[in-house]
Amino acid sequence: MEPGRPGRRADGRRAAAAVALAGAALLYNGWLLELTLPTGLDPRHSYVSELFAADQPFRALFGGMETACAVLVMAGALLARDLLPGAAARGGWWALCGFGASSLADVLLPMGCAPSLEPACRAVHPWHTVTSGLVHFFLFASMVLFCAAAASAPSRTPLIRRWGPLLLAGALLSAVSTVGPLIGTPGWHGLPQRAHVLLVGLWFALLARALHVSGGGRAREAASGPLPGIAPPQHPENRPAGRTS
Repeated sequence: MEPGRPGRRADGRRAAAAVALAGAALLYNGWLLELTLPTGLDPRHSYVSELFAADQPFRALFGGMETACAVLVMAGALLARDLLPGAAARGGWWALCGFGASSLADVLLPMGCAPSLEPACRAVHPWHTVTSGLVHFFLFASMVLFCAAAASAPSRTPLIRRWGPLLLAGALLSAVSTVGPLIGTPGWHGLPQRAHVLLVGLWFALLARALHVSGGGRAREAASGPLPGIAPPQHPENRPAGRTS
């Protein structure tokens, strides 16, 4: 096998995974287009998933972006499955695969209508609620696992160690703040959910950046290593007896 080939393949996978996750970060916040489109939904009081409810005029657009995001997340996770150190990190990538699969199910099993527009429309749609619950489960599982991995190998993933816990706390708090309609007290849940979606996008971007930085760190380590056939300099105390220079 040609020397260096495995390393080049890993670098290629690393770059592709980072691009996929960066693209997912943008697509996951495609809901921002509602600010320029006549959706009829009030962002303050509507769920983001109402944008691709079965009877909504822009279902194909917003559902398509959600689908593309899910595919990119799964592709990035599979490409990067062994590129960060530790069993926890590997578990984090598989959790992201679960997130992507659940997001696809979220689009395939949408709300039948938009509860914020139709009082008679149920805020709880059994299958969609299940898939949305799985999305959150796998998301927070990935965040916890990657934060644990970063704590055990801080030099390899300093960005996740620094910012991961903050994003985890913010995403969890904002997610809990969106459950009003599920417990019979609707209203103003749209703002915390959109904040939550923004934080999830930042999480994907953080993973993409962490992959890029970890690849650069390995390249620097390799570049700073001793040249073939040249021994590293010895400390004077470790020199053989009789040598003075």
